Amino acid sequence: MDRTYKGPRKTSNFCWVFILFLGSLGFLLVGPTSYLGRNLISLFLPQQIIFFPQGLIMSFYGIAGLFISTYLWCTILWNVGSGYDRFVRKEGIVCLFRWGFPGKNRRVFLRFLIKDIQSVRIEVKDEIRGQVVIPLTRIDENFTPREVEQKATELAYFLCVPIEIF
Repeated sequence: MDRTYKGPRKTSNFCWVFILFLGSLGFLLVGPTSYLGRNLISLFLPQQIIFFPQGLIMSFYGIAGLFISTYLWCTILWNVGSGYDRFVRKEGIVCLFRWGFPGKNRRVFLRFLIKDIQSVRIEVKDEIRGQVVIPLTRIDENFTPREVEQKATELAYFLCVPIEIF
């Protein structure tokens, strides 16, 4: 039983990052336009926005937006969060693999025995203390409660373990 995760390489993410980049660039250009008094952007007259405080603040927002869009472009480029879950009943092992950010722990690979799995947990809480829990669904996967129940049932049946609901 295998399951792959796409990670951030989705059409909607490309669109949002591109929009954020263009918006940030626009905000960043407003500052120099208002400071120099020259029309770098043809959407408004340079006299309409005073450099201090509006132009300065808009430049700050533009720089912040460019940093955020750069971060998001990097997550898309490095495909952070993509990977797979592999359940091999014949060999009795479970392998979980995810790509992370570049560095020492870029490859996150967990391998353990199926017999060590105690249950499949459906959790409604935000956090659990004192127990090792490995989430198998992503936050952006908007499953209905029925779909979550169905996937948990399939996995529990495959692993021959009970389902716990919290």
